Amino acid sequence: MSDALVEGFLVTRQWQERDDSQSLLFWITTPDGPVELEFTGQESIAFVAREDLAPLKASLSGKLRFRDAPVELRTFDGADVSACYFCSQRELNVARTRARAVGITLYEADLRPTDRFLMERFITGSVRVEGAIETRPGYRRMVDPRIAKGDYRPELRLLSLDIETAISDDTLLSVAFYAPDFECVVMRGDPPAGVETPGYLELVGDEAAVLSRTLEVIAEYDPDAIIGWNIVGFDMRFLQLRADALDADFTPARDARPIAWRHPPKTEERNYALLPGRLVLDGIELLRNATYAFESFALDAVAGEVLGRGKLVHDVDDRAFEIEAMFENDKRALARYNLEDCRLVWDVFEATNLTAFAIDRAILTGLDMDRMGGSVAAFDYLYLPRLHREGFVGPVVRAENVDGSPGGIVLESRAGVFSDVLVLDFKSLYPSIVRTFLVDPLGLAVALLDEP
Repeated sequence: MSDALVEGFLVTRQWQERDDSQSLLFWITTPDGPVELEFTGQESIAFVAREDLAPLKASLSGKLRFRDAPVELRTFDGADVSACYFCSQRELNVARTRARAVGITLYEADLRPTDRFLMERFITGSVRVEGAIETRPGYRRMVDPRIAKGDYRPELRLLSLDIETAISDDTLLSVAFYAPDFECVVMRGDPPAGVETPGYLELVGDEAAVLSRTLEVIAEYDPDAIIGWNIVGFDMRFLQLRADALDADFTPARDARPIAWRHPPKTEERNYALLPGRLVLDGIELLRNATYAFESFALDAVAGEVLGRGKLVHDVDDRAFEIEAMFENDKRALARYNLEDCRLVWDVFEATNLTAFAIDRAILTGLDMDRMGGSVAAFDYLYLPRLHREGFVGPVVRAENVDGSPGGIVLESRAGVFSDVLVLDFKSLYPSIVRTFLVDPLGLAVALLDEP
């Protein structure tokens, strides 16, 4: 183990609770390969008005342990606050629920500990870390290094992935991978006698063998990000479900941990997959966030519009049955089809600069590269550290306290084709108002407090 100064870019972030302590885990990509950063003994923090501190302790007495300390911060109502330090995010979440039940507000209790750790250091994507570094198989590791904002812009190592499945019995047929310097299709089945197969096609037997070889390919190529089309909601989810059904491991993370799946409230249709050390970037979500508009976001439609070419099988209605027919009768044709889907994804990413967009967005907002939407979270990430330095904590705004607003007026449309159309819209209206009139939460709070 030796000391090192490392420039890198955040790939994934998570926290891990052990007994009565909490560690923050970050993976970064560097010019010399991946590095895992662990920060031990990190507490989860919230704030409470000092007048509510005693009632809070009483409501949590004998149930949760936390320490408190007065800080030079106030609420927007002018009340002095104390900071409450919990040994884990889970305990903070429980305390927040119990406090709310007795009418006590915990401020900034919804922040992830990883985000708070980074935002208070003004880190948005790029980092500079210094400390003891340990070499492990496939990556390096640093525990409790010094960390600060950096200016490193990464060249992410990408790998495109696409799977083919059997609609008749919901099983896995093949997994294809593509990068300009690598192509591979792992398929279920035995090599056909007397038929030459392309060098990129590997026939490995059963589904369990396909899953096992898939993990080997990912580990060997070692991408920073796996890209695909609806890759989280379909490809990765399907692979996980088949692994579970077969009682097989599916651990494509850099440290061979299982995928951490999240289903945020009110977004049951969207899955989030955390692979420590690897991003999973979905082309559909990135295109939407980059404000691209297509009549259909199906891969065949987008590729046709962006690249001028599409899938090798165009008939949507018969595609599933044709895939199974190719699997039974012409595995080489299925391999070509599967691999071409991977190429299409790669080429769409290149043509639309989606990877650069994901990097720029992370640098601008501080959010994870694979986090879609999140405009409120981005505002919190950038604004709260600056608010603290002005002596205030962030407010808690509950839906029941917000007056209804009519917003814009939607006029009745009149169908037809017109030669002249007038569009009355103001792009980025709210940011423009904020910048023009210097309107912000702190400005409003200070005005209401009648302070200079």
